[in-house]
Amino acid sequence: MPGVSGRFSTVVKAKISKLLDRAEDPAETLDYSYQKQLESLQNVKKGIADVVTAKKRLQMQSSKLEQSVVKLDTQARQALSQGNEELARVALERKNVAQTELQGLDSQVSELEAQQQKLIDSQQKLTTKIEAFRTKKEVIKAQYSAAEAQVRISEAATGVGEEMADVGLAMQRAVDKTEQMKARADAVGELEASGAFEDLTQLGEGGDDDIDRQLKELSSTATVDDELAKMKAEIGSGAAPAESKQLEEGQA
Repeated sequence: MPGVSGRFSTVVKAKISKLLDRAEDPAETLDYSYQKQLESLQNVKKGIADVVTAKKRLQMQSSKLEQSVVKLDTQARQALSQGNEELARVALERKNVAQTELQGLDSQVSELEAQQQKLIDSQQKLTTKIEAFRTKKEVIKAQYSAAEAQVRISEAATGVGEEMADVGLAMQRAVDKTEQMKARADAVGELEASGAFEDLTQLGEGGDDDIDRQLKELSSTATVDDELAKMKAEIGSGAAPAESKQLEEGQA
């Protein structure tokens, strides 16, 4: 299973990387990087200030030791001039200790000055680098904004974008409904031309449909046929002359 777990981890990382790439805004990333560089520059300046402060403190101690060396030398001379050799010796011993401390302080001050100069050089280089990065950053942001605007314009013009795709779908639905309505209108017109609506109207008014009318016609025809047969039978039996005479009288 190690191979499967490794592949799964790779797939997950790839998916996360893709999501992060979509969410990443180059302008925000560049601004963030520039801000971090400015913070680094501020840290360098703070380091320089700390070094200068420490150097000034050592220089103050060095100045006090120098004064102490001069004072002890004077005291040793005075004691020796007064014949107090032991006191002069003590003063000279203290003078030597102060001189040793003074040399150590001078060495530390020199080291701090060298460190200060290195920090100043680093600050200048970092300032130049940050300024160059700021200029390039603004150029890249401008190019990205222009490219993004061009993409939006192209998508709007060609209908590739998501919003334009939705508009295209809505338009297609409208066209489909229009075509459906036109087909329905044509069908209604065709039915109207064929007289289907007139038959329906007659059905509504008379209450009879085609079958009812046909049945009535058959019934009427049968009645007429029966009467005709009856008349023929009567004429054949001799009743016709009387009826004929009555018919003629009636016509007169």
